[in-house]
Amino acid sequence: MARPIIAIVGRPNVGKSTIFNRIIGDRLAIVEDKPGVTRDRLYGTGEWNGRSFNIIDTGGIEIDGEDSLLRSVRMQAELAIEEADVIIFMVDAKAGVTNADEEVSQMLFRSRKPIVLGVNKVDNLQRMDDIYEFYSLGFGDPLPLSGSHGTGIGDLLDAAVSKLPVKEDQEYNDDVIKVALIGRPNVGKSSLVNAILGEERVIVSNIAGTTRDAIDTPFEKDGQKYVLIDTAGMRKRGKVYESTEKYSVMRAMQAIERADVVLVVINGEEGIIEQDKHIAGYAHENGKAAIFVVNKWDIVEKNDKTMQHFTNSIREQFLFMTYAPVVFLSALTKHRLTKLFPVINHVAEQHALRVPTNVLNDILTDAIAINPPPTDKGRRLRINYMTQIAVKPPTMLIFVNDPELMHFSYERYLENKIRAAFAFEGTPLRLFTRKKSDQE
Repeated sequence: MARPIIAIVGRPNVGKSTIFNRIIGDRLAIVEDKPGVTRDRLYGTGEWNGRSFNIIDTGGIEIDGEDSLLRSVRMQAELAIEEADVIIFMVDAKAGVTNADEEVSQMLFRSRKPIVLGVNKVDNLQRMDDIYEFYSLGFGDPLPLSGSHGTGIGDLLDAAVSKLPVKEDQEYNDDVIKVALIGRPNVGKSSLVNAILGEERVIVSNIAGTTRDAIDTPFEKDGQKYVLIDTAGMRKRGKVYESTEKYSVMRAMQAIERADVVLVVINGEEGIIEQDKHIAGYAHENGKAAIFVVNKWDIVEKNDKTMQHFTNSIREQFLFMTYAPVVFLSALTKHRLTKLFPVINHVAEQHALRVPTNVLNDILTDAIAINPPPTDKGRRLRINYMTQIAVKPPTMLIFVNDPELMHFSYERYLENKIRAAFAFEGTPLRLFTRKKSDQE
């Protein structure tokens, strides 16, 4: 099920990022943020009172243009309103109610989204009296908190999580392959959906970000059932989405969470940019099967080496996803489109592959014989056995004498040996180590 979204909104310098970091930090109830997706920690994932959610720190959005405080506040609030299920409106107890706070409050009223009002920088009891003026904003009880001291965060999350909607995703049978198309605006995701389906099922435009909502399209091809999930683009036209393109990652995240196979669509004419890596990284970190789809290949000037050079570039730029195959095609002309579905079927099968324990341990024995485990300060890693504990993605558990002795380089060596035997093309592998107990 796709996680609902909480956005933290407010004018600059009210402590949005501090609260964001507190929420996705080392608190026991918070599971994790997603490393490697965006380097500025704009997005995170948390859990509170049994509810998982994605969270956005709008303070991390870079906005070009006029150096105007109110313009900046307005644009950030518009983006958050566009995406969020619940909005945390952050204000500053020390500064009191400002004109910028009042402008944001008017925008939030018009949105009709659930709002939680958090008053930051209530760092001592004397500041408690400062929260009452924020009743004038009209969002009910202001919740006092201190980002610097970490107080009040629990009450804030209690209020925010209580307002989250209960989203029920469409249920599909296990034999249905759910395919998400992700990519930055204007790489041709909707055109590719239309090419696959053979009809204009999704509105196509050359204006980046015209897809309005995530669209599920079930269909069948050669006896196999699929569901295509086309990720929504930004609704706002003009400077808002153009200068904050990376904000579209959140929409891709929601589609990825529901998918079996993720098509990372790249504009073959423009080549690879940093945003492509951010979006693909989230598919990898969620353990999804993935295929790089290089679209608009019909308009690329090429010779007999162009395809190999582009593939090499993908391998260099996406070192963390060397397992993902690459398909070149044109959604416009449908050239090479027939090559896509055999690859989708193959990686979906690999993603769900289960290897018997005895076969895994034969591979493990051979790997250890060729390259014995390393030592650390005189202590040698001893590997007892390995078993597969999950699929989608394939997940292996390795029992050892001391998990701290398992160096990442040796873990990578074992992964390579497993891939050499079974390929697992198109899917990440996850390896975990556990100390073998006397009972095991």
